[in-house]
Amino acid sequence: MPRKLTTKEILRDNLSHEPPTGMTQVVVFLHNIRSLHNVGSVFRSSDAFGIKGIYLSGYTPRPPRPEITKTAIGAEEFVEWTDVEDHISTLHSLQAEGYSLIGLEQTDNSTYLPDLDVSPDEKICLIMGNEVTGIDDDVLPLIDTFVAIPQFGQKHSLNVSVATGVVLYALLEKLWHKS
Repeated sequence: MPRKLTTKEILRDNLSHEPPTGMTQVVVFLHNIRSLHNVGSVFRSSDAFGIKGIYLSGYTPRPPRPEITKTAIGAEEFVEWTDVEDHISTLHSLQAEGYSLIGLEQTDNSTYLPDLDVSPDEKICLIMGNEVTGIDDDVLPLIDTFVAIPQFGQKHSLNVSVATGVVLYALLEKLWHKS
């Protein structure tokens, strides 16, 4: 029977290898996220997948907040994050720095996540919108690629933190052997 690893063994294993190069060029842009728990969960997933950082804009809650820390289990201390005053200017700046703006949104021209093609040298800004209304209308024209997670059930959405984790894992899988 296999032996479960201890927390110390898991940490030692995690720190013994680097994330694929492409993952260290990914940033997550959270705009107008309401839930502190969702923000904390995105911090935790971002830490797990070794991404570069998180941008927090609009009324998205910022650390330090006990609710964020509880869900993030302290990951907000390890993942770089930026407090964004002007989300449109920041997105333009990211594009000028060579980032592809990928919005997770169900549109009439979204690419299904399994069909998304990314390369290890591509800088990616993953834009996540509000839990109910999605990505704001003023952001939509800036997005280079819209991505949707294929779904087959009666409910046509996932929690924003779950969806972020799904996309980050898909990016990891796409970049794992390419770097």
